[in-house]
Amino acid sequence: LHGVWGEDGCVQGVLETLAIPYTHSGVLSSALAMDKNRSKAVLAAAGVVVPGGGLFDRALVATSHVISAPYVVKPNAEGSSVGVYVVMPGEAPVAAVGEDSWTYGELVMVEPFVAGKELAVTVLGEADGPRALTITDITPTKGFYDYEAKYAKGGSVHVLPAELPQHVFDKALRQAELAHTAMGCRGVSRSDFRYDDVNDLLVLLEVNTQPGMTPTSLAPEQAAHAGMDYRSLVRWLVEDASCRR
Repeated sequence: LHGVWGEDGCVQGVLETLAIPYTHSGVLSSALAMDKNRSKAVLAAAGVVVPGGGLFDRALVATSHVISAPYVVKPNAEGSSVGVYVVMPGEAPVAAVGEDSWTYGELVMVEPFVAGKELAVTVLGEADGPRALTITDITPTKGFYDYEAKYAKGGSVHVLPAELPQHVFDKALRQAELAHTAMGCRGVSRSDFRYDDVNDLLVLLEVNTQPGMTPTSLAPEQAAHAGMDYRSLVRWLVEDASCRR
């Protein structure tokens, strides 16, 4: 399940009310992860490196540069890179966020753009603590890692394990595990990073409490690399399911 109702705590709340066991994270962590501004505050307090920026009125963002370019504009509470724009130096503000067709709220998240590698780390919330599986380096076949790159066949090229300096590889694994714990995640989570190799800067962009399970999704691919095929991953998820998560 993705987006509003699917991963923001709503379906999870219904399942808890009906006492039906379910997989992945519970109401609070799902709602928290869906709110980029609040989740960044929680992650930063736990020692996870996150981007700067903040929430701004969409009318202002549509007509002026609220921070210096390059920067990223995105909804505060959406997933799958829906409604995401990258503004490079010399480009105009994102007029689309000020139009009537914009349905993602009056406040939008604006963050500095971090150049470099797009990385993802899947974490399994096991009984003795969260375990990061590996790191995938994602290269979109065109543009940035948007909705099409995530879900269309051939939309991106995945390299795993990612070719990174060992200290960066180890840090990404530990930061993903730390994020899983700080956000109160259960089951499987996925942390998305950017790594600027020029400045040796690793930044966590967001935590996904309901990571994709499609044939092109990252979590099943990383599980397979770690020796857990798709059937085994699904079995693990089902056996991990519970009420009151």
